[in-house]
Amino acid sequence: MKEYVILVDEYDNLVGTAEKMDAHKNPKLHRAFSIFIVNSKGELLIQQRAWGKYHCPGMWANTCCSHPRPGEALELAAHRRLQEEMGFDTKMQKAFSFIYKAEFDNGLTEQEYDHVFVGKWDGTPTINIKEVADYKWISGAILKEDIKKNPEIYTAWFKIALGKFLDNSNGQVLKDHFGDQWKFDVPIEERLDSNLFPASTLLIGNIG
Repeated sequence: MKEYVILVDEYDNLVGTAEKMDAHKNPKLHRAFSIFIVNSKGELLIQQRAWGKYHCPGMWANTCCSHPRPGEALELAAHRRLQEEMGFDTKMQKAFSFIYKAEFDNGLTEQEYDHVFVGKWDGTPTINIKEVADYKWISGAILKEDIKKNPEIYTAWFKIALGKFLDNSNGQVLKDHFGDQWKFDVPIEERLDSNLFPASTLLIGNIG
C-alpha cells in the first residue's frame, strides 16, 4: 500500500500531496515532525533507525520522526507515530519548526518543513523492530562528545533539530519543562555533515 505525504509551501500551507517515495526521489517540500522526549534526569531518548529503512538505515536519530498522513492533524500524527515506533505515548507540546534539505548516498533527498514536539516521560520503551533497531537514554555530555567524534552515525535532521531544540528562541519553554540539566554547546558547523549545504541555507529561522 502506497503512503502519501502532504506537500507544503515555505509557510506550511497545503499545496498538494505526493506518494512518499516520489517526494524523496524528486525532492518536494513536505510536512514532517520530529519528537524529542526527555526523562526526569534530563536525558534524551534517541533511537537507532531499523536497518530496513528506505534511507539512513542504522543511523541514530531523535526519539521519533515521521510524516502526517493527508487529512491527519499534525499533533495526532505525532502521538500515533510515537506509539507505533516506541510503544508509549505522553503529553507533548510543539516547540518550533524549521525547513531543511539533506541529500543521501542512495539518491534520495529529504526536503521537509519539520515541526518539533517535546515531551517528558520516564519508562522503558517497547520498540517496533520493523522501525527501530535500538534505543538509548543519553546525557547531554555524552551525546555532545559522540556527535563530535562520530557525526556520520547521526541523521542530518537530528543534528539540525537538536541544535535548534537547545538553542532556539523558545529555549525558555524547554528549560521550564526540563530544568537546566541539559547542556549542549557544540557549534552548528560541527553538527552538520560535510555533504550538506551551509547552515544558513538549511535553517530558515524559527518559523513555528
